[in-house]
Amino acid sequence: MDLFYKIVALLGGLSMFLYGMRIMGDGLKQSSGGAMKIALARVTNKPVIGFIFGMLVTCMIQSSTATIVLTVGLVGAGFLSFRQSVGIVLGANVGTAITAQIIRLMDVSAGTTSILYFFKADNLAPVALIAGIILIMFIKGKNSQNLGTILIGFGILFMGLIFMSDAVSEMSDSLSGLLTAFEDNYILGFLSGVLVTGIIQSSSAVVGMLQSMASSMGLRFCAVFAVIIGVNIGDCLTTFLVSRIGAKPEQIRTATVHVIYNVIAATLIAVTITVLRVTGVLGNDLWYRVLNSGGVANLHGVFRLVPAVLLLPFSGALARMSERIVPDRPEARDNEEAEIEDNLRDLDPLLFNSPELALDRAGHVIRHMADTALQNLNAACSQIVAYNDKRAEKINKRELLLDRMADATNRYLVDLSGNLTLDQHHLVQAYQIKALTSFERIGDRAKNIADDVSALREHEGTFSEDALNDLTIAVEAVADILNVTLDAYKNNDLNEARRVEPMEEVIDSLMETMKDRHIYRMTHNICSIYSGIQFENIITNLERISDQCSDLAVFIISQINTEIIGREHDYIHNLHHSGNKEYLDAYNENYKKYYGQLTPQPGHKSEAQYSFPPLH
Repeated sequence: MDLFYKIVALLGGLSMFLYGMRIMGDGLKQSSGGAMKIALARVTNKPVIGFIFGMLVTCMIQSSTATIVLTVGLVGAGFLSFRQSVGIVLGANVGTAITAQIIRLMDVSAGTTSILYFFKADNLAPVALIAGIILIMFIKGKNSQNLGTILIGFGILFMGLIFMSDAVSEMSDSLSGLLTAFEDNYILGFLSGVLVTGIIQSSSAVVGMLQSMASSMGLRFCAVFAVIIGVNIGDCLTTFLVSRIGAKPEQIRTATVHVIYNVIAATLIAVTITVLRVTGVLGNDLWYRVLNSGGVANLHGVFRLVPAVLLLPFSGALARMSERIVPDRPEARDNEEAEIEDNLRDLDPLLFNSPELALDRAGHVIRHMADTALQNLNAACSQIVAYNDKRAEKINKRELLLDRMADATNRYLVDLSGNLTLDQHHLVQAYQIKALTSFERIGDRAKNIADDVSALREHEGTFSEDALNDLTIAVEAVADILNVTLDAYKNNDLNEARRVEPMEEVIDSLMETMKDRHIYRMTHNICSIYSGIQFENIITNLERISDQCSDLAVFIISQINTEIIGREHDYIHNLHHSGNKEYLDAYNENYKKYYGQLTPQPGHKSEAQYSFPPLH
């Protein structure tokens, strides 16, 4: 039973270590902001540059797995080519060794009068925790919150190491016997490294466990080198499995090149050690040397760095090997559908480790939704003048694709929520959900218009010349407001967004006028009842599209003026009654433009009655 509680203590320490590493990595990622995105997305075709970027980013986020998974996501999203990713993969393998170098602080030995005493794990961990909680709870500001998170993670990581070291020291006899068995059975040591890393899914954690053992009781070189080689292989296999799920061929190649590199690196290390041992270059003094925590860190670092430097010049050969293993998939699809499918695959959960990149990809799909909705509206309005069966089929198909984009993007943004820690990211998320909802509804209204025209055609109905003229003006007005809204959204243009509301108010008035004219035509037998019903349905759908434009424009403005959030209706009401000169001028200009095109109807209002702007 005593052994059970010792194992629980060991696993508890490991849990603290993993959690601390995750918190510290999250804080480092948030503090780096868009720097990581810029660094990874601008990698040149030179493998050395990619190698340096991969190493630095992994040092920042303390996880080679996270860096490589993110790189696979960037390749799928089109930020990087497969060839550009190879250098990053090699650099990530080296960068992860920095964690072991941090952990070696456990070996610091000094008296209380020495400055080095401060860096002992027993002292550094509580100091980091105290400083972190002060920054988080008592000092306001984004930078202090991020720094506090890093320090808290750092402190928890070292507390976990202390727990593991204490547990290991109490189990030293059992562990010594277990590791002594590896001195004569290197295959077993290698497999244990692969298995444990595959279960824990963190090479840093497994090396940290070895360092805890080394710090408590010492580990011989011959007992640990095969385990570390296995750790490196286990690390890349778990990453490979995660990165393959739903991936494109070029993404699978990036994950595959990671495996190829680690297998070659492990083989080089194993062969080199065997040759040195057989030839006597690696003598008994080093073979049986007892390593402390720092020694394990150095051994791990050498095993990571030397193969990477040797294989970096052959990165092109590694890429070609991966390309032969993972060939391209032959595809033959409709161009529009193929583009949408590719965009949907860009919504890669592998990018969740970098929320800015994930939000960027979601924004890319939403902009595509906007263009698709506009395209469907134009097609639906074209049906009014010249009906076409093939165009009707295309509208229906495009609407289904719009719904798919909306559902997939909405689900992606919701799933991303757990990775968002900054208020700015939450604001962008809400903005994007609002935008995709608006564009999806605009697409629905366009489909409704196409269905109204189809229904009229099935009943062999027609619109009168006056009705067609009114619809032409209404379509022009809604197309104008939609184009202005799309420009405002795509370019985050505040001035364009402010143009929308006066246009929307004119369109509301215009639609009411057209409904009034329509009633006059029906009551005077100029239009049939059924044609009149479809006319009103089309006008209503056009008006709803205008309303969506207004909602989205106000939301765009609220990204700058956050006081509007939650008070959108009050903002619009106050704007309508503000007497603002800019607003009135825009309203009057649009009023003249659209009302000036209305043709007079006998017995109804004259053209002149529509030419005077009602706002002053």
